[in-house]
Amino acid sequence: MKKTTQQFLFILLCTVMTLPLNAQTKAEANGWKLAIQSFTFHRFSLTEALDKTQELGIKYIEIYPGHKLGGKFGDKVFDFNLDEATQEELKTLAASKGIKIIATGVAVQDNPEDWEKLFRFAKNMDMEFITAEPAIKDWDLIENLVKKYNIKVAVHNHPKPSDYWTPDNLLAQIGNRSKKIGSCSDVGHWTREGLNTLDCLKQLQGRIISLHFKDIAPKIEGEKEQHDVIWGDGILNVNEMLRELRRQDFDGVLSIEYEYNWDNSVPDIKKCIEYYNQVTERIF
Repeated sequence: MKKTTQQFLFILLCTVMTLPLNAQTKAEANGWKLAIQSFTFHRFSLTEALDKTQELGIKYIEIYPGHKLGGKFGDKVFDFNLDEATQEELKTLAASKGIKIIATGVAVQDNPEDWEKLFRFAKNMDMEFITAEPAIKDWDLIENLVKKYNIKVAVHNHPKPSDYWTPDNLLAQIGNRSKKIGSCSDVGHWTREGLNTLDCLKQLQGRIISLHFKDIAPKIEGEKEQHDVIWGDGILNVNEMLRELRRQDFDGVLSIEYEYNWDNSVPDIKKCIEYYNQVTERIF
């Protein structure tokens, strides 16, 4: 083999080996955004959570209200009371790690006046949506704020007695409202409440803004809750859920909310991401 041919093949091999690190995935090209829900790292400060998100190669983060900032920010927490200088510093810090703060949640406000403060904060932070569980009496206010600030609201489904634990309850409240109001579908909570996850996703077609995505263990007698497991190893049929989202032409955010191995979850999450990439490369 000629030396020039050997050199060409070597360069080609190096290019192929590095391509997955640099190229946009098929899922990303079709509008899917993989994010971290910062509650995954709630035992760590937000600055540490950003470091872990960067280590995972994830480009987006959804930050839960009250997450302690840490680092140079000390005991400050992430909420609408943050001063504008700190907000800008946080955006800059995240951007320096290749991360966008895409959302906050799950937001619950007892005082209706606080909703506008939250929307103003989200606008200043360049967020795309707010994950929330608003009181039913506040829906007219929420819809007006969605239009005023052009920020989506994704309604989360905590278990009963949450008003939105089932898609029927959610659609009864938002079905005739702005399409910028939709679901943050927590697939684990649906299953724990005895609902069929695929049926729920189908019922919410066209209204899914984001998901708190996960896989969970089978129910074991004596255990309080079915804990998270590496995607593909549990009972939620992650493959079929992703295929259903593909069928719906979903183009939103899948937030990884991994609630297990709290102190050392990064290795597990890396395996979740590997599985996600394998499935989405096949289905697109």
